[in-house]
Amino acid sequence: MTQNRSPQPDAAPGPEARLSRLEEQVATLAEAVRALARGLENIPSEDVPPEEAAHGARLAHELLLAQGL
Repeated sequence: MTQNRSPQPDAAPGPEARLSRLEEQVATLAEAVRALARGLENIPSEDVPPEEAAHGARLAHELLLAQGL
């Protein structure tokens, strides 16, 4: 005899939920890449403070951490 059980709370998410999560992750990664690019967009041979690149890297890292990536 089989029992009809409802899905458990820890069951794998459906395709729509997985797609939504993937879209969120891609958007976060794109934002992190933009932050890195902004920090590195100046020509290194110019007198640009290294803090700009460090700030972009720090912002990108914080974005990824905030999203659990």
